[in-house]
Amino acid sequence: MEISKEKFRHVGINEEKSQSIVRPSMTYWQDAWRRLKKNKIAMLGLIIIIIMTIMSIIGPMMVPYHHSDNNLSITNQAPNREHWFGTDDLGRDIWARIWVGARVSLFIGLMAALLDTLIGVLVGGVSGFYGGKVDMIIMRFIDVMIAIPSMIFIILIMVIVNAGVGAIIISFAITGWLSMARLVRGQILQLKEQEFVLAARTLGANSSRLILKHLIPNTLGVIIVSLTMRIPSAIFTEAFLSFIGLGVKPPTPSWGQLASTGAAVLRVYPFRLFIPAFFISITMLSLNLFGDGLRDALDPRLRK
Repeated sequence: MEISKEKFRHVGINEEKSQSIVRPSMTYWQDAWRRLKKNKIAMLGLIIIIIMTIMSIIGPMMVPYHHSDNNLSITNQAPNREHWFGTDDLGRDIWARIWVGARVSLFIGLMAALLDTLIGVLVGGVSGFYGGKVDMIIMRFIDVMIAIPSMIFIILIMVIVNAGVGAIIISFAITGWLSMARLVRGQILQLKEQEFVLAARTLGANSSRLILKHLIPNTLGVIIVSLTMRIPSAIFTEAFLSFIGLGVKPPTPSWGQLASTGAAVLRVYPFRLFIPAFFISITMLSLNLFGDGLRDALDPRLRK
């Protein structure tokens, strides 16, 4: 079949169109959000986290019962129309106590993760940037601290200090920054040899500016992913401490405390254990799924 030249048209060269950008510009965070939205499992985890957070605020308002109101005439009732999650051994509404407990557990998990992340980032940044004796002293101290189980430190602190929300957050911060410091140190050791650091130093940037403005911002992807993984760990640790009686003290409820009281009557009233255990499990699962998806979205090597 012959191809006629009449079917073709000479387009020529258009200088303006040749310089135009066909694909719109996109920042690193916009691209990460675009890839995160494609991960349906991670988005499902994020939606569940948002729902849990909202319900921790409005959940207790949805019933006419206060979480600490006692009514001995309706003790240990199974879930029904009036008490959607039933009542405990003092006649308190479990629905209200679950969502107040969610408020306490999520607050402890978030604040503990933020505080130990902040300490770990600063210590790891200083250690990796200065190196030498400073790095050796800090890392040997971290090695000694990591060799001792963190739960021992936490239990000792909770025994010495009166148990409460503030004491739990402080105990987590004292023991939780060690692994974050090692992670940030490794990232800083790689980044401080890059050309942009040499350029900033040539332009007169001092050490604190190099660490805070150039090195640490380039490790934010790793830091954010690690932060999302620390929140479920802190929630589980708080639940464990409350379960053994070293966590949040009554009348303030938490998921671990509710699970502890439910475990004592498991054979008679199993719903009192299964309900808080379900919320602990679904929250930790959602946070881990979201953290995995966020790690993939922030990894430039997986960019398509």
